[in-house]
Amino acid sequence: MRWLKQLRLLTYRFNQLGVSLGLRSVDHSLYSEAASPSFLEEAMSLAERFMAAFAGFGAAHGRTDISEERRAGKTKAKSYIVRKALTVELVQEHLDGKTGVGSIPINEDNKCKFGALDIDVYPLDHTALIKQLSENNVPCIVCRSKSGGAHIFFFFKEWFSAGEFRDKAAEIAALLGHGKCEIFPKQEQVLVERGDVGNFINLPYFDAEQTFRPAIKEDGEDATLEEFLELIEQRRTTPSDFLSLKLGGTSDQFKGWPPCLKTMFEQGIPEGGRNTTMFAAAVACKRVDPDNWKSLHEQINMNYCNPPLPASEIVQIQQQLDKKEYFYPCDQQPLASFCNKSLCRRQKYGIGKEVVEADISGLSVVLSEPRVWFCDINGRRLELNTEELQMPMKFQRACMEHLQYMPPTMKNADWQIIVNGLMENVNEIEVPEELTYKGQFFDHLESFCTGRVQAQSAEELLLGKPYTDEGLTFFRLDSLMTYLQNKKFTEYNRGQIQERLKELNGELDAHGQKRFKTTKGDWKTIRVWWVPEYSSNVDMPEVHIPSSEVPF
Repeated sequence: MRWLKQLRLLTYRFNQLGVSLGLRSVDHSLYSEAASPSFLEEAMSLAERFMAAFAGFGAAHGRTDISEERRAGKTKAKSYIVRKALTVELVQEHLDGKTGVGSIPINEDNKCKFGALDIDVYPLDHTALIKQLSENNVPCIVCRSKSGGAHIFFFFKEWFSAGEFRDKAAEIAALLGHGKCEIFPKQEQVLVERGDVGNFINLPYFDAEQTFRPAIKEDGEDATLEEFLELIEQRRTTPSDFLSLKLGGTSDQFKGWPPCLKTMFEQGIPEGGRNTTMFAAAVACKRVDPDNWKSLHEQINMNYCNPPLPASEIVQIQQQLDKKEYFYPCDQQPLASFCNKSLCRRQKYGIGKEVVEADISGLSVVLSEPRVWFCDINGRRLELNTEELQMPMKFQRACMEHLQYMPPTMKNADWQIIVNGLMENVNEIEVPEELTYKGQFFDHLESFCTGRVQAQSAEELLLGKPYTDEGLTFFRLDSLMTYLQNKKFTEYNRGQIQERLKELNGELDAHGQKRFKTTKGDWKTIRVWWVPEYSSNVDMPEVHIPSSEVPF
């Protein structure tokens, strides 16, 4: 039915126009859910299909500028957010290798239609990873990331809660032994009304013809762009099917145990992680069966350690736990790789309300003045000022006030390490100039020059009035500073004001002496600053009112 195809295409085009204008997206169903791959190939370009797959935040997208400079073996890159919709034209430039772009998976309603796991481990056996995912029937596509790691993408037929996606994605990450990897969306919600837009993930297939970031097929070969788009259609799933995935073994033997232990018992405890794992297992055994925990602990050692720990080491662990109560060593390997804190808290024998290290990630900064920071605490979005980000005690207080969560107390030195790590990958969010001190100053300056009683002669400069003559507006610097103080703009000192005035004059001299004749007939010279005259011409449309409609 040719007319239906045309309708679907028209709907798609209309949606893209709406997004480019900053409007809310219309329903994608006419061109996505109901559309077959054959229709998409016929009616949409590769760039359009690619963009539709990575639908996300409607009013912003990500950019990453790669410099030739290298540090610590890594190419330096600057990531930032552009407050404009991702367009087909930009996506085409990405595929052509001209401008790299990223998509923000979470939309303005805190929902997502695609998500990803970012495994920043290299070298990485992508084929083995794909096999592991396939064995667990996880519907996804593995792409090589720009660092050589992996982006595991999930695509959905409809929008659903970002929080629900993150919970399930965390289970998948733990199952794979990559519990510390980043999950996109990085947050359950974005504080749109506060200027927040979330975090973006770099899209695959930059320079598609010779890309280093392709999808990897099950045979280990790189997929072409066309093959990648076909894989998306094949593996796109519904939210309900995704959330109902049964991961790992089906045995109820370790029901209620921490997920990290359950996964390692099912997969086998590696030799290098036996001591830490068996210590954690002892903590769990005491909670499961306080009277017979030592016997249970010994059975786990014999059945799940390969090879089992010597009896002397098992006894030593048990003697430690006889002396006092211990928490799980969540941050030690191999437990950390299989960790899923949110799921663990819900388990009968999990971490419960124990104080464990907060998961802090996804730092973004709004380039306003003063700066506004956003970061993710255990998947929840938190707004901070610079002082709250700088000082651990104030950060802790902000978490308590806004998240009803108190992270563990941290030493200043440890906190500095965490913040510096976040700063390395901070996302910069552009803002209109009027939200910067510079923009605010220019607004006040224009009001000073045009919005008050103007001097009719140069002599009135002595009264603090601006005077316009021959395309320049003259004023005394002290008069401008007094005006700014009255407007409660105190962010600029005298030197900063002078630099901004020079900037308006093209970095040329913006000050000098003004000589004029007073009303008394004598001559006077004063020091003045100047800026180009502000235009007061406003184009108003002509309004023609028929004589019969003149109201009076």
